[in-house]
Amino acid sequence: MTLGKTINATYDPLGNNLQAQLDDGSTVIYNLGDMAWIIAATALVWIMIPGLGFFYSGLLRRKNAASMLWVSMIVLATVSFQWFFWGYSLAFSDGANKYIGDLQYFGLKGVLQQPSIGSARIPAILFCIYQCMFAAITVHISSGTAALAISLYLGKRRGYGTERLAYKPHNTSYVVLGTVLLWFGWFGFNGGSALGANLRAVQACIVTNLAASVGGITWMLWDWRLEKKWSVVGFCSGAISGLVAITPGSGFVGSPAAVAFGVLGGTACNWATKLKFFLHYDDCLDIFAAHAIGGIVGNICTGLFAQSSVAAFDGITVIPGGWLDHHYIQLGHQLADSCAGVSYSLVMTTIILWIMHFIPGCRLRTDEESEIIGIDDAEMGEFAYDYVAVDSELGPKADLAGGPEHGRGGVGNIDESPSQPHSIEHEKVPQ
Repeated sequence: MTLGKTINATYDPLGNNLQAQLDDGSTVIYNLGDMAWIIAATALVWIMIPGLGFFYSGLLRRKNAASMLWVSMIVLATVSFQWFFWGYSLAFSDGANKYIGDLQYFGLKGVLQQPSIGSARIPAILFCIYQCMFAAITVHISSGTAALAISLYLGKRRGYGTERLAYKPHNTSYVVLGTVLLWFGWFGFNGGSALGANLRAVQACIVTNLAASVGGITWMLWDWRLEKKWSVVGFCSGAISGLVAITPGSGFVGSPAAVAFGVLGGTACNWATKLKFFLHYDDCLDIFAAHAIGGIVGNICTGLFAQSSVAAFDGITVIPGGWLDHHYIQLGHQLADSCAGVSYSLVMTTIILWIMHFIPGCRLRTDEESEIIGIDDAEMGEFAYDYVAVDSELGPKADLAGGPEHGRGGVGNIDESPSQPHSIEHEKVPQ
């Protein structure tokens, strides 16, 4: 909250730095290049949010495509308001305990020119808006495990385990577009996390791009092994898996290690799509496989490949490194972190879901009729296209005998049940 606040800030004679006077009379200097890069990185992470919407919208069926795009944008708007209201304060207040902060910065009161809690190289107000984008997009192990908890709570969809749910992604172009936006934005996601325009940020961008490339090729090769076809959806899924895996290691690992992140991330996430068949849960978008498993793989690899020399690329960071630096206990720390993240997210998400279950209007499970006609029609009355697909469920009762659902691909899904597109007819949407 900055109403009535006077800012005492000037530029140095060369115009390269911003000099701000704090309330205690001391002066802090911010490099304008660092600030410019974090502003740009904020915009890059923002574009990932609709990118995620396009990616998952393309993987779904036509009747749910518009609602996924809507969800991605309403999440951005909702999180942005709560971040202003109390989210930033609960996450980054100076008086925070081990679990949650206080309301020191309620309504962004006092969040302005003082050095940020993340880095003294940028002001708090810039750090605040940059972290807002992270709050709106994802934290991988947490969100992936939360998806598992939600899948277990919701139960299986109508027709689960039958040919009806063995569908292919309805719009491959959306999947590619979403991947492009996510990959593009991830340079700000990882590179911006250096919180400055320095060599560490550049190195983070290099390993980000390399891990995504190798991850995409790895997943695609695993799929080709079974069907002898090159899958663009498989490549995109692998690229996302590589990006997820490299995120904890970016800014800590060298370029050769990024190849290992991509191979291991693409392989582990591809095979993890099989877990839903063994554990009998219905995760139609394989979010647990891609984000939770990918995040765990990245965490473990960081314990192995982190190097103190890479972290020092920014000129200020000092760490003991991982196994490459003979700091073997770091792997134990990474494993403990992964276990804690999975456990906390699974338990807390389940508790929240069941609290919502008993609050009128807050249950997440839709009714069977809405599931049949699609969320776009049932809850929005709008569609992603002029022409929408009318599933045979809306006609005479169909034979539901068949194989398991398709998901996003992966060796397990392709091996058990080759995907078949639905038998559909098209109907013009009334204007």
